[in-house]
Amino acid sequence: MKLGADRIRQIVLSLRNFSRLDESAIKSVDLHGGIDSTLLILQHRLKQHDAARPPIQIVKTYGDLPLVECYASQLNQVFVNLLSNAIDALEDQPHQDHLVAPAIQIKTNRVNEDWVAIHIADNGPGIPEHFRDRVFDAFFTTKTIGKGTGLGLSISQQIIIDRHQGRMRCHSDPGQGTEFIIELPVGQSASTTQPAAALHSVA
Repeated sequence: MKLGADRIRQIVLSLRNFSRLDESAIKSVDLHGGIDSTLLILQHRLKQHDAARPPIQIVKTYGDLPLVECYASQLNQVFVNLLSNAIDALEDQPHQDHLVAPAIQIKTNRVNEDWVAIHIADNGPGIPEHFRDRVFDAFFTTKTIGKGTGLGLSISQQIIIDRHQGRMRCHSDPGQGTEFIIELPVGQSASTTQPAAALHSVA
């Protein structure tokens, strides 16, 4: 009973941290806490459901990040959208392609004094070249009918660019997985002073 109660407490705290209902204004937050809370909420989708799809491994490589000024609940929604898309891609991958365990890599690093980067990558089937330029278009989706709205990436890009003055891009090749990179200013004032060239240097 004690273990169950502790587990429930952990989930409730993570849900509170995820939603941040009492922090609708911009605040300085720990991005790693938001990512970890999102992973806890999505953990049921990471487990093995049947023999056709092994459990999805999460590989975290967290850098030494400062607190970042952001709208925490909106940023957490971006994490949900990106991680859910990665899980969908791994679930849709044909069984014979699971010679390598399905995995999602999450990496964070400090680009320079004023900017940080978040990389979310999967080892799924990747995005065909003729779809790559449309992934952020509203209502565009490569998922089966009834599975996707085509709004998740479009909304995520708006949150990063319009609400946080950041940048968001996608790298993908068929058979090589997909990686989304988010770049955020540490403070909102930094977004107006940082040269664009510094952002293009992020791998």
